[in-house]
Amino acid sequence: MQKRELGRSGLDVSALGLGCMRMSFGDTPTDKQEMIDFLHQAVGRGITFYDTAEVYGPFTNEELVGEALEPFKGQVVIATKFGFKHDGDKGPHPTVGPDSRPEQIRRVAEASLRRLRVDAIDLFYQHRPDPNVPMEDVAGAVQDLIREGKVKHFGLSEANAEQIRQAHAVQPVTALQSEYSLWWRAIEENGVLAACEELGIGLVPYSPLGRGFLTGKVSEKTAFHQTDIRSRNPRFTPEAIRANQAVVDLLSRIADEKDGTPAQVALAWLLAQKPWIVPIPGTRKLHRLDENIGAVNITLTEKDLADINGAMAQITVVGDRY
Repeated sequence: MQKRELGRSGLDVSALGLGCMRMSFGDTPTDKQEMIDFLHQAVGRGITFYDTAEVYGPFTNEELVGEALEPFKGQVVIATKFGFKHDGDKGPHPTVGPDSRPEQIRRVAEASLRRLRVDAIDLFYQHRPDPNVPMEDVAGAVQDLIREGKVKHFGLSEANAEQIRQAHAVQPVTALQSEYSLWWRAIEENGVLAACEELGIGLVPYSPLGRGFLTGKVSEKTAFHQTDIRSRNPRFTPEAIRANQAVVDLLSRIADEKDGTPAQVALAWLLAQKPWIVPIPGTRKLHRLDENIGAVNITLTEKDLADINGAMAQITVVGDRY
């Protein structure tokens, strides 16, 4: 597996990471031991970068990742997140609202350390900006945790360019996690991608396969389980799926030329954008993991990239992302 440095941070990870959310949250239920075995197989294939969050479950995803990866301490990088208000004993949930007060950041860090079974959190993201807490205070709180040896690197998720600069001025930001894929490219236009390049911040695209749509395995007849977040997603109505098939058709054409798959081309496109971009496709199936890993061997030429961009310019993607 190839390695990449996240920005200019000195943090090296596998060129592809693994989003772990759906192993215990946001999808049909799974068997815990099967997911532990799956994570062990991912490590064996060279994946060293794993993404979780306290809100996934809540808590159960961190517990799963912590138990599965405990035998590989020092060999893998685990990223987790803070930033949502806790609803009493139910824990955090996005619908309750943000909470990035310094005292809350510390509480989350202490609890995540226990669940992940680590001495220090490798990469600690603010899950979403909190309009009630200045970014400087958020960065300062994480900086304190870094000085205490409880956190190694600071990250942001879905922050805008101004927020990135505000935080980075206090504590260098190692990575920004934002949605980025062939069919969601807002960060190219709103200054976020440019800010990352200027400041030496790595980019970690989540949903790099468009929540599975860019694999070409979703059709308007696909029925999503009620626990699957796509069952409520505007881009996964039958009408939107039918309208957006043109994107898959484009990827399929390029894939045929490269002896690959649409998913591999979609990931290869991201990898080709910048050398400090590390996508984190989520999967629970070994054959999909192997397919994703194969993307690092797909080379897109300048002409390929120009052809893809030209074709995408003629396609209007239908449906909001949330």
